[in-house]
Order: sequence, then C-alpha cells, then structure tokens
Amino acid sequence: MTDSAARLAAAETDKILQRLLSLHPKKIDLNLDRMWRILGLLGNPEQHLPPVIHIAGTNGKGSTLAFIRALAEASGLRSHAYISPHLVRFNERIELAGKAIDDAALEQLLDRCERRNDGVPITFFEITTAAALVAFSETPGDLLILETGLGGRLDSTNVVAKPAVSVITPISIDHQHFLGQELADIAFAKAGILRPDVPAVIAPQPAAAMAVITAEAERLGTPLYLYGRDWTAHRDDHGLHFTWGAADRQRQHHLPQPSLIGVHQAINAGCALAAVHAFEVTRQATQPGFHLDHTALAAGVTKARWPARLQALTGGPLLSELPDGIDIWLDGGHNAGGAAVIGEQIKAWQQAQPERPVAVIYGTLNSHDPAAFFSALAAPLAAIKSVTIPDQENALDGAAIGAQLAASALPVETAASVGEAVRDLTARFPDGVRILICGSLYLAGHILASHR
Repeated sequence: MTDSAARLAAAETDKILQRLLSLHPKKIDLNLDRMWRILGLLGNPEQHLPPVIHIAGTNGKGSTLAFIRALAEASGLRSHAYISPHLVRFNERIELAGKAIDDAALEQLLDRCERRNDGVPITFFEITTAAALVAFSETPGDLLILETGLGGRLDSTNVVAKPAVSVITPISIDHQHFLGQELADIAFAKAGILRPDVPAVIAPQPAAAMAVITAEAERLGTPLYLYGRDWTAHRDDHGLHFTWGAADRQRQHHLPQPSLIGVHQAINAGCALAAVHAFEVTRQATQPGFHLDHTALAAGVTKARWPARLQALTGGPLLSELPDGIDIWLDGGHNAGGAAVIGEQIKAWQQAQPERPVAVIYGTLNSHDPAAFFSALAAPLAAIKSVTIPDQENALDGAAIGAQLAASALPVETAASVGEAVRDLTARFPDGVRILICGSLYLAGHILASHR
C-alpha cells in the first residue's frame, strides 16, 4: 500500500470510529445484553476463537499480557491480543499474530459491524470489542490474550464460555462509580471472569479481595493457582526466580531479568509465567506433546514490550536540546495501586543515586483523586508539576490538581504544558534531574504521539 493510500485508509477508519462513538449516549454502560445481540448478528465469533487467556485486575493487566505474548511468541505460538485503551492509534487494540491490525482490514471490519448493528444503541467499547472478536475468529492463531476493559463480570470481553486460563492481577480501588466503593465489590466484578473447571492464576491480593475470589471460585468449581502457594516469583541481582507447583513436584526456573522496568514487574512476569504453565496443562489435554521450553521462557521474559509503563523516552521534542543529566520517564499509572509501584521504583532510583533528584509531571482525569495518588506514591519528590491533559474532555484542570495537592502540603506548581514543565525543571535542577510523567494513560498517549 502506498503512503497516500495508507493515509486515506487511516482517515476512513477514523471517520467510522467517530461515528461509532455516537451510537450510545453513555461511554460506559456495563451490560452484556447489547453484546449478545450484536455477536448473534455477526455469527457468534466468540464461539470460534483460538484458546483464550482472559485477564482481569486493576493493575498489571497490560504488563502481564505483554509478558504472556512474549512467552507465547518465544514458544513458537501465533498469539492474538486485545488491549484497551490504546495509546496513539486505535489499531493497537487488535493484534493479529503479533501485529496491530492494518487500516484497510480495520476499516472493512468496522464497516461490517456498523452495518450489522444498523444504528441500534451500543457503546463504543461494545461494538469495537465485537469487531475484535470477529477478527480473532477469522485469523488463524494458537492463542488469544484477552484483556478486560472495565471490571470483568459485565465487561464486554466476558462472553467467552470457556477460556483456557483466567488470570486476575492485583486488585485495588479504582472506577468506584462503576464497580462499587469497597474493595470487595471491585473484586466481585473482577472475579466474574472465573469459570467452572477453568484454571485461574491469581496474583498477590489484599485480604478482602482474596476472600471474594476464593469464595467465588469455590462456588463455581474453579481451580485456583495462588501466588505464594502454587507459584512464586522474585528478582535479585542474578535475575528472575520463578517456581511452579506444589513442593513435591515443583518446577524452578532461574531466568534473566525481565525486560520491563520496575520492581513490581517480577510479579507481573511471574503471573504471566504461571498463566502459560496453566495453559500448558490445558493444552496437553488436546496436544499431549506440547511442553514449555526453558530456553523459550528465558527469551520471552527479556522480550516483553509495553509502552508507557516506566518507559524511558529516548527521542522526540521533549528531549531535544536537553543538557546532559536529564532523563525523562513515562508511566500511565493513575490509581493508588499504580502509584504504589511507581513509588517503589522511585525509591529504588534514589537508593542507587541519592544525589539525583526525582521530579514528577502529573496530569489526570476528573474521575481520579490526585491527593490519594500521591499519598500512595509515598516517595520523596523534589518537585511536582501539574498539567492539564491536552485534547481530553474529561481531563482534570492542572490548576485544580495544583490546588488539591497544595492542600496536602506537596511541593506542586502548575505548568501550561508538559514542555513548559520540562523546561522549568531543567532550569531548576541544572546539575541533573530524573523526570517522571505520570497520572493517566491519556497523558502518556499524548506524549507518545508527539514522539513517533
């Protein structure tokens, strides 16, 4: 396809996506009835998928998916993946055999789904999830890694009757308006992906969340693989150490350091390793010769890629003409759980380089609580710059962020843009500073779009 044809295809795809946004007055309306309707009109693609690993949780879903994808590819499996939200372009949400769907195929797919829906109210996430399931059902593959959008029980991805494996990553307070105010309510929503007789890998959880998960698993007859009992993962200077299985038949893997940065990525990598081990068990039922290879696992943990998760920026306008001693990092973390793992990494940085200050540029949505985020971050910061996320109607104004954080006695100043914040911090710390941009995946997407 020529460059001009590619641009035309991309423009037409964007037009269709814009039309789909207007099909339902609510952006989020947790209800599976509309999904069942459109899937029926499309020939029930959810019944014709490759084996599915279904992932729910509050934090670490995307990183766990990235590790599973890398482990599968290193094992010679053709893997599809469904993620949300996208960072720069919608195509990122639908990966077919390891590559984002191209514009021409996406345009045809969306047009087909729009015509079948025939203008009936349906949310954007529902109709685009249905489109993704059609693509996955019609493209040969060995594995589909399916990430929930919001919650699990009533999430649009929760239409697969019997996945190969379910995964629940760490749960924390988030999206209370949709999932409930208490941790137990949120855990109940996430546990909705559990199925009878389908193995479920469970990451470390707060006690209240674990109680809900185990109760739901017992009710359904779901076999659980629990962190600390059935699998463990930790990292040290020598690499990642993963164990699988009961003590009398335990497998131990000593692997290289995970490719994703952050002390918390040991758990995400371990969760992915546990998921592929559980997948091995289910796959052997139909393909007895299938076994995981240690070499492939070692390669997989080093090849995971996942933008905007403690990502070091290596080029682009923010870095142009910066003096030596300035590095910029990007993370989409926006809730208390995400803040806690970011805080752990900041502490690790400062332990390694105590002379180097860390400053944060923070922007978020109006549904999030900046004070709660920084309380959970719990790491010493040399400065905080609050910004408004550009071109985002639900952005919390940078000045409002500043006012909330100032009331918490945090060292915050408002900047007109991320670029202005970077320039101010560079001037304030001429001997060098580590800058972390965080608070929202939408802010991260804005940064990455300008660094393409």
